[in-house]
Amino acid sequence: MQIAIQGEPGSFSHEAALKFFPQATIFPCAISPEVFSALAEGRVEAAVIPIENSLAGSVAEHYDLLLLHDVAIEQELLLRIRHNLIAVPGTRLDQIQRVYSHPVALAQCRRFFETHPGIEAIPFYDTAGSVKQLTELRDRSSAGIASIQAAVHYGGEVLESGIEDNPENYTRFFLIRRRSEAKADPTADKVSLAFTVENRPGTLVAALQVFAGQGTNLTRIESRPVHGQPWHYVFYTDYQLSNPQSADAALELLTRHCSMVKELGRYRAGHREA
Repeated sequence: MQIAIQGEPGSFSHEAALKFFPQATIFPCAISPEVFSALAEGRVEAAVIPIENSLAGSVAEHYDLLLLHDVAIEQELLLRIRHNLIAVPGTRLDQIQRVYSHPVALAQCRRFFETHPGIEAIPFYDTAGSVKQLTELRDRSSAGIASIQAAVHYGGEVLESGIEDNPENYTRFFLIRRRSEAKADPTADKVSLAFTVENRPGTLVAALQVFAGQGTNLTRIESRPVHGQPWHYVFYTDYQLSNPQSADAALELLTRHCSMVKELGRYRAGHREA
């Protein structure tokens, strides 16, 4: 199976993809729209995208792309994010002058830099890309912060593992397919959907009352602006099913109060990976 991801091989998205399908062939893409295009055009069978980090919040662009494309969420994974200091094999920690990584990863490892004031943190476009660069250049004065998968993929050496400040650092990933090819899960207990309401009093409250009336547990709601319509919003929600029939009933009732409703996927709720 070919799975598209955004970023270099060895990224956390790569690690998540292998959790879904250990024998998958990774199809790396430079930017997120390319991931969705590769899936829509049939160049890959599925894609794995991060949707939310427990510390940094949502990946807003991916919500917009889920709404734009005819895809469906098939599975969910909660991946424990472990940041590792990775260098060219044989490098000592006291040789490191600079550490490269994605700005979010650097921000999640502040304590490491506080205890090593002589090391400069330098933002880079990608966690795995930082390891790729230093191993290609054989730069022993630099290191990268990335997943263990990056060290394995590029032949780097882990100098220190688990340098993240907060151990409760998880990223939620979706496995998505073209809607026509998504496999229904009879054990699905969670739904993601998007809806818009008319800009008049009471419409959002009425929409939210649908979930309460069906006995569903609304676990998340987030608004995103509607492109080209200032001060209009799309609401993205996740809710747990009280029973399989409640999803269909909620969708039917929402159409009475909403100008647009799109189910993004029904799937089994993910559990924290060790």
